[in-house]
Amino acid sequence: MQISVLLFILVPIVACGLGSLVGYVVHKKLGEARLESAEKTAEKIIEEAKKKAEMMEKEAQLQAKGILYQTKADFDKEMADKRDALQRLEKRFLQKEENIDKKVDILDAKESEINKKEAILAEKEKSVKEQDKKYQELVAEEKTRLEKIAHITSEEAKKLLVERMENEARHEAAKKIKGIEEELKEQAAKKAKEIISLAVQRYAGEYVMEKTVSLVNLPNEEMKGRIIGREGRNIRALEAATGVDLIIDDTPEAVIISGFNPVRREVARKALEKLISDGRIHPTRIEEIVAKVEQEVEASIKEAGEQAAFDVGVHGLHPEVIKMIGKLKYRTSFAQNVYQHSLEVAFLCGIMASELNLNVKQAKRAGLLHDIGKAVDHEVEGVHATIGADLAKKYGESPEVVNAIGGHHDEADLNNILAVLVQAADALSGARPGARREMLETYVKRLEDLEKIANSFSGVEKSYAIQAGREVRIIVQNEQVSDAEALMLSKDIARKVEKELHYPGQIKVTVIRETRAVEYAK
Repeated sequence: MQISVLLFILVPIVACGLGSLVGYVVHKKLGEARLESAEKTAEKIIEEAKKKAEMMEKEAQLQAKGILYQTKADFDKEMADKRDALQRLEKRFLQKEENIDKKVDILDAKESEINKKEAILAEKEKSVKEQDKKYQELVAEEKTRLEKIAHITSEEAKKLLVERMENEARHEAAKKIKGIEEELKEQAAKKAKEIISLAVQRYAGEYVMEKTVSLVNLPNEEMKGRIIGREGRNIRALEAATGVDLIIDDTPEAVIISGFNPVRREVARKALEKLISDGRIHPTRIEEIVAKVEQEVEASIKEAGEQAAFDVGVHGLHPEVIKMIGKLKYRTSFAQNVYQHSLEVAFLCGIMASELNLNVKQAKRAGLLHDIGKAVDHEVEGVHATIGADLAKKYGESPEVVNAIGGHHDEADLNNILAVLVQAADALSGARPGARREMLETYVKRLEDLEKIANSFSGVEKSYAIQAGREVRIIVQNEQVSDAEALMLSKDIARKVEKELHYPGQIKVTVIRETRAVEYAK
């Protein structure tokens, strides 16, 4: 029983072991077969790879030989080309060397000739110096002999000769200038008089009084206290808002507004009139009224500028230029209103331009704008002509108009006929009777300065400023000044007057030379 049980247990175990052993043997045989197959395949692949490598090596060797051959051929060709170039250069250098040798031979021959000529010239120079020395000795002897005969030295004789030639030249120049001037006057005087007289005849301006103060009438004396306000707050507010000074003095029922800016003075005048008529005077109300009046004045300035452009017939002006023209309405010069003066100059320029067959519109444009610098000359440094020219250039005016504006008082060179017309029209407008007014002290000082300039010249005996300073008559000593020199003297005095004096219009300089013979019958 136990044996059967034992066999029952051992038989499966032995069977399992035998199966595993058989399986192992079979698996090993299969593995060996596969390994043998793989080794054969690997040997075959290696053999093929070796063959391919040998073929590639042969091809690479062939390609390297071809490249080496080609490179060698290129190098041989390049060396042959360079050898040819070197041979050509060598040939050229040899030719140049031959040419240089020839030129050296020529230069040597020329140098030999030059040396011979230098020797000859040295001998001639030595001979010339000897002759010059003899000549100088002869001249010195002759000079000494002449000085003994004439009783003057050579320097004195030279000075006399130069003075005589200078006097003769001045005399001839004076006669020539006089003849040319007379000829030109005969040709131009008639036409110029016709043009100027026609221009003056066809236009007449209004006389405007110059003012630096404005007067506002009051309904009663009580209004002065209301304008001043408690502790002066109203008058301070009004002065601060307008930028002018209010003078409330003993003048009955009136307030004086003082200020150099005419536009601000006009704003203050209108604002004060509105406050008086309204009756409500306090700082807030003052600021409101002043702001409103400033707008009204600004509008009136623009309207005045547009009206002036329309009256003259000038179009295309910059808006800022129109405002400047309008501001001239509140600007005066020697009691002449600059706005009216600009219109007057514009019309005079147009009339003269039409007589000369020039561009009338351009002439009027230059005349109207010639004084726009006065609209801002209290704000910008410089003379009004230069300021006006800069403004005109800034706002796109033509070079001719800019030059006419900048040169109408000779601050710039006049380079076109339009500038001459503007200068003439400006002088006509300012010089006509009643156009301008001067202070008595200024007027007397100008006459004294005019006579003083005339008396500063040599040969002047007396001088008289006449025609309200429009003419100066000068009496000269006939022993010292000839007729020809009198002409030059008048020109010299006129130039000095132009340089040192400021005046409207022009000043006539008349030099009088006369000879008086006096005898008494006994």
